Amino acid sequence: MAERGQLPAPAKRLCCRPGYGSACRPGQRAGGAGPGSGALCAGPSSAAAAAALGLLPLGKTQSPESLLDIAARKVAEKWPFQRVEERFERIPEPVQRRIVYWSFPRSEREICMYSSFNTGADDPAAAAGGVATAPGGAADPAAAADENRLPFRRGIALLDGGCVDNVLQVGFHLSGTVTEPAMQSEPETVCNVAISFDRCKITSVTCSCGNKDIFYCAHVVALSLYRIRKPDQVKLHLPISETLFQMNRDQLQKFVQYLITVHHTEVLPTAQKLADEILSQNSEINQVHGAPDPTAGASIDDENCWHLDEEQVQEQVKLFLSQGGYHGSGKQLNLLFAKVREMLKMRDSNGARMLTLITEQFMADPRLSLWRQQGTAMTDKYRQLWDELDSSNRPHRTVFTRAIEACDLHWQDSHLQHIINSDLYANYCYHDDTENLLFDSQGWPLWHEHVPTACARVDALRSHGYPREALRLAIAIVNTLRRQQQKQLEMFRAQKKELLHRGVTSITNLEGWVGHPLDPIGTLFSSLMEACRVDDESFHGFSDFTDHMGQCKSLEYHHLPAHKLFEEGESYLTLAVEVALIGLGQQRIMPDGLYAQEKVCRNEEQLISKLQEIELDDTLVKIFRKQAVFLLEAGPYSGLGEVTHRESVPMHTFAKYLFTSLLPHDAELAYKTALRAMRLLVLESTAPSGDMSRPHHIASVVPNRYPRWFTLSHIESQQCELASTMLTAAKGDVRRLETVLESIQKNIHSSSHIFKLAQDAFKIATLMDSLPDITLLKVSLELGLQVMRMTLSTLNWRRREMVRWLVTCATEVGVYALDSIMQNWFTLFTPTEATSIVATTVMSNSTIVRLHLDCHQQEKLAGSARTLALQCAMKDPQNCALSALTLCEKDHIAFETAYQIVLDAATTGMSYSQLFTIARYMEHRGYPMRAYKLATLAMTHLNLSYNQDTHPAINDVLWACALSHSLGKNELAAIIPLVVKSVKCATVLSDILRRCTLTTPGMVGLHGRRNSGKLMSLDKAPLRQLLDATIGAYINTTHSRLTHISPRHYSEFIEFLSKARETFLMAHDGHIQFTQFIDNLKQIYKGKKKLMMLVRERFG
Repeated sequence: MAERGQLPAPAKRLCCRPGYGSACRPGQRAGGAGPGSGALCAGPSSAAAAAALGLLPLGKTQSPESLLDIAARKVAEKWPFQRVEERFERIPEPVQRRIVYWSFPRSEREICMYSSFNTGADDPAAAAGGVATAPGGAADPAAAADENRLPFRRGIALLDGGCVDNVLQVGFHLSGTVTEPAMQSEPETVCNVAISFDRCKITSVTCSCGNKDIFYCAHVVALSLYRIRKPDQVKLHLPISETLFQMNRDQLQKFVQYLITVHHTEVLPTAQKLADEILSQNSEINQVHGAPDPTAGASIDDENCWHLDEEQVQEQVKLFLSQGGYHGSGKQLNLLFAKVREMLKMRDSNGARMLTLITEQFMADPRLSLWRQQGTAMTDKYRQLWDELDSSNRPHRTVFTRAIEACDLHWQDSHLQHIINSDLYANYCYHDDTENLLFDSQGWPLWHEHVPTACARVDALRSHGYPREALRLAIAIVNTLRRQQQKQLEMFRAQKKELLHRGVTSITNLEGWVGHPLDPIGTLFSSLMEACRVDDESFHGFSDFTDHMGQCKSLEYHHLPAHKLFEEGESYLTLAVEVALIGLGQQRIMPDGLYAQEKVCRNEEQLISKLQEIELDDTLVKIFRKQAVFLLEAGPYSGLGEVTHRESVPMHTFAKYLFTSLLPHDAELAYKTALRAMRLLVLESTAPSGDMSRPHHIASVVPNRYPRWFTLSHIESQQCELASTMLTAAKGDVRRLETVLESIQKNIHSSSHIFKLAQDAFKIATLMDSLPDITLLKVSLELGLQVMRMTLSTLNWRRREMVRWLVTCATEVGVYALDSIMQNWFTLFTPTEATSIVATTVMSNSTIVRLHLDCHQQEKLAGSARTLALQCAMKDPQNCALSALTLCEKDHIAFETAYQIVLDAATTGMSYSQLFTIARYMEHRGYPMRAYKLATLAMTHLNLSYNQDTHPAINDVLWACALSHSLGKNELAAIIPLVVKSVKCATVLSDILRRCTLTTPGMVGLHGRRNSGKLMSLDKAPLRQLLDATIGAYINTTHSRLTHISPRHYSEFIEFLSKARETFLMAHDGHIQFTQFIDNLKQIYKGKKKLMMLVRERFG
């Protein structure tokens, strides 16, 4: 009945009636119960079936499972149905039914895998889509909301909501309808779902919702889970071809006609086409025995794998590649790789297929060939993809060399096989006297191999579902690393004097383990942590595990010494912690490129974050002590050695974790470790002499002061965090505070970070619930002073904030600190800062009250402030003179000195605006003659042209003239020549002239004495000089304006002439002068007929 034929790809295997065609064997199928007969899926013992499905706990079944079900289940798992048909001439219908029944997947784990991303890492609950939890154990609302939008979660909701209906299983085909409830903006929709399956795997899915994703939609999930959870409610039929075999001709014709009638709009064209081909003797369809049946199960040649939408996988990678460097664009790709690992771990062949699709899509990107032609380096974005595909950033180890190495990698080594296959593999008579020995001194097996490659073996074993084997190899690798660590310490001790004398170290490992593309340390850590994780409910053996997924259980890690090859007190947990510390403390070179450097930082922080989840006990504290001591003493093998390479990865983040972990148990060791880690050699001005261990970098280092460390700002912030942590811990300990301060001053090169540390220290020292810590306050002040010195000659937008903060800090320290910063102001502040911020704040009432100063102390502090002010005024009179005068007001001698400094600077270094400002200050303080003197000096620096009638100095000129007028005729007579010389603007001069004629000069004289007298005459000096200058200015301005005047300015020009006439008429012969002026204009500018016509209309 199962004939093979050359039909188009979508066709299923061919089935034919008994006796039709030579290839069919008579009596192949047994008779059935008649057309349309069906049976519920549940077998003779529904309880036994439920137990097999995992719906009931084993041992609680009502009766033993039948032999038929046991055999049918095994056949359904392993054999394609065509092989069953060919193997047996007669297949009784009950047997067919049980095979068809057991062929549907029985585990929800795979359904979940194909309908949701792996939201956790190695936690089964998380892998199944468990609700994300915050660090404290509470559910993260945002993560939970995202979780509920996953197709798997939505499918469960649809199933629980009773939205699945019309479920029908015909052979190896399941169909049904899923109703999507109405939403606020969308009506209720009914989706038709069809699922084909084979050997307990879903092989194809279709849904009318039109879902376009690599995952099954929620409707497919709902129907699948319905069949798994409620098999007794699904009506089961044999394949449709079997039903057709049982019909006679009349029944077949009726069946076809009814089918066409019900679906005539959809199938009538296809039905007619098929009828024409069948009636044609030579048609292709008549050359093949049998006909396709989509419900008849798989053929022998069909690949047995879960349905994967390969096109959507390719689209996801295309989307990633097209998004450039935008933030978060790689998240989807990372999730795809996580899905690959999840599939491989479940030994699903689609894992390798998905990895191949990702690689092929990358290789097909047209930009690769373009970059190759242009000689362009691979972008960081593509480095990330190569990284995921097991690549490296270094030129001498490309993805292709790694691929070649992987091809040569084998597992046939007998020592390796013994390690991974036995917990008891040991040799207690082995002597530890060679370098690459197979066992250590205790007889435990070692595995010597390039560490990332060895760890890749562990990862491969874990990823492909061999956790116990992976664990055994991980233990051997950790033991090897520990032995190597001890040997390295012995080697360094033998060469220590020579190395320290030269002050040079070499990198023993250019390829760091933390941040490596293969993540060796992370792999070992995760493998060991999995082994010691204790969870109160195991998910193994549960098909319906979704009931447990939402339970947000906090995971605990216990010391489980299950392995026979542990020392006393050792466990998987201690090994995991120790290997993490070994990897984090390794001295390693900073890699090239932004992506690789970010990866180093990111992996370090991820590993430390995992370590922080572990609660330290006495056993683990011993591990920390042991590793801290080794790292301090291991020289070039440790990132915390006495001498490190200039470009080795800094240890600040790791040291901060070590410090906080060790502090409660061994404070001396904690501080020693943290202080050693404070250095940042890459920012030192020169590398140690003779440092040639990285020759290919010499070219990049020599021209620039620093190599290209793209993550330098992050590294400096971590250095600052480490220092801040030490300062906080050292509060109240004078000796430790002094040591930390010295380390900060020596190692931190960023003024902004030192300022942050100063602020942090100040906050800690002045907490509201305790008395100020004077030592910590002094540390804060010392750091602030360093910041002032560092930023004194450089531009810094926070400088003003820094100065204000320093004065506040000095105030908290005490009066002697304020006096000290004023005595040494020139090394800390600019003259402007010293006078306008420092001295002004020191002299304020709030400072005096805050410090509880007596009169003597106040006077001493004020004296220092006045001395500072005078020094600043001498150094920068333009910006400090006014502040100096203000600060010296209460001391006559100091005030006179400041005034003399202003006079001396007025002729050379000060502008008219500065002088006018000081002059107004003098008038306000009751020194009108001094104000007048400074105003006349300011006038000599001023120059107002004819068209500057809105110049900001006009108000100052008017004020100066008003001041002179109020002082008397002599003062006015002295300033008017200066005004005439400096001001050429007619409107300004006329305004001054008019003001001078309104009142008598000196009417409000000195000391409040009123002067009686007549108004000044315009025919005599000094007003005659001012009048003539004003008239002259109007004449000059008129000619200047007429040179480039446009018609739209004519009316404005006429108004200007009207104002000019008012000034002309102030003279006794002004009428004659103005008439002559107008006549001249008419003659000179007669070409401007329209304008001259307007002039005649107004002025005759």
